Amino acid sequence: MTADDLPETLHVTTDAQLRAVSNLTRHRIMAVLRFEPATITQIAERMGLAKGSSSYHVRLLERAGLVKVVRTRKVRGVTERYYAMAARAIVLPDPGTGQPDVLMRHAVADLEAAPADDERQVRMAHLRLTGEQFAELGARLDALADEYQELSDPSLPDASLAFALFRPAPREQAAGDAE
Repeated sequence: MTADDLPETLHVTTDAQLRAVSNLTRHRIMAVLRFEPATITQIAERMGLAKGSSSYHVRLLERAGLVKVVRTRKVRGVTERYYAMAARAIVLPDPGTGQPDVLMRHAVADLEAAPADDERQVRMAHLRLTGEQFAELGARLDALADEYQELSDPSLPDASLAFALFRPAPREQAAGDAE
């Protein structure tokens, strides 16, 4: 199987998959594999990890079915395995009430680790929207992300886009949670 033959979407459904994606290091390994296959050594070098640590995390992702070997080759008598994402898109389930949103936590951690230079844009806006406006904005954000994902070129530097459109908890509930 080549990276081009991968299914479009993989839905995370098992506890093993949820545990695998909840780890920030494994999340970042999946980001390395997003556009092109890589060996354990290449992953370790790109992430600044020890090869053993890289191998451990990739094996957990492989056992969970989130990454897979897409190609092998012999190098000086050793079989080198190239890993890629198991699908073009990995879809996480929505978190239950009161549970952490793993994807947003990883996005915030990646944002905090990113250099604070002019290639970083962060914005938060508080809106008051009808149900229809809320749905329309969500659809427009999804379409915009899909449009730019199609334009992605693996030869260009990485850029991450994370957005969350949500209705916050009612003020009296949020105030009660803070006490």
